Amino acid sequence: MKMEKMAALLLAALMVLSLAACGAKDDSKADNGGETATTEEAAATYKSLMDRENEILSENTDLWEKVFLAADKGMAMIEDGKNYGDFLLDTIESAKDQFSDEEYALLKASAQEISEIENKLTELEKLHPEILNEETDGNGDVQKFPSFEGKDLDGNEVKSDELFSANAVTVVNFWFTTCSPCVGELSDLDALNQELAKKDGALIGVNTFTLDGDEAAISEAKDVLAKKGAAYQNVYFDSDGEAGKFTANIFAYPTTYVIDRNGNIVGEPIVGAITEQKQTETLQKLIDQALAADMG
Repeated sequence: MKMEKMAALLLAALMVLSLAACGAKDDSKADNGGETATTEEAAATYKSLMDRENEILSENTDLWEKVFLAADKGMAMIEDGKNYGDFLLDTIESAKDQFSDEEYALLKASAQEISEIENKLTELEKLHPEILNEETDGNGDVQKFPSFEGKDLDGNEVKSDELFSANAVTVVNFWFTTCSPCVGELSDLDALNQELAKKDGALIGVNTFTLDGDEAAISEAKDVLAKKGAAYQNVYFDSDGEAGKFTANIFAYPTTYVIDRNGNIVGEPIVGAITEQKQTETLQKLIDQALAADMG
């Protein structure tokens, strides 16, 4: 996949990481956290930051491709208190032997800039949460979750349009079998699914090892789910479809999306286990937002 497209997909898949830009370097209101900025000014600064981070990820595409390919999905977990820039810095450090000294220095400087941008975005989000009320694809349009036709782990056919339209809210959790934080939250996800069922909602899992119907991976996933007492539906689809390509560009696990009845992504994805307080609060806020919109 061309890195230009990869960068764009990263914006969609990792918006919770607040993909950013330093176009507001001259904006004193952004530098002090936006305390005196109006909502319109904050939104403009936020977009400028996002544009800058996209620009960074679109530069030196061959080098960034190496970084993303080097991301070990077994450890690509963004810990509480860290942001996407920190994740990139850790990944670059783990793969430093693949780069010359000059390349390594360039990538580290870029990732550090992204980290600083992320901190600015986080501050803006705290001061002006209204700027995140509706996630878009960058063109002013609500971002749709990629459609798919697949099966659950028991072989039953699943179509995304039917799945989402049947629920007031659907929580989609991406995980894989050897990801410790992913497996560690399965019981909590099952409890969440039971709570959602009372509100006309549901939770589904997507184990990335099971894409394309890998029988061995499906068997292992079912075994892990059973041991954790997780009975909610898990689905898979073709890796070369739109949903498969979307999944391939998730570089931090677990990652969880909230989808409304129309198949729209609500807000930002939650990166990290929902057992962490910050992730739990964010997820609940997005669920409530989707439910309120469905009732309205």
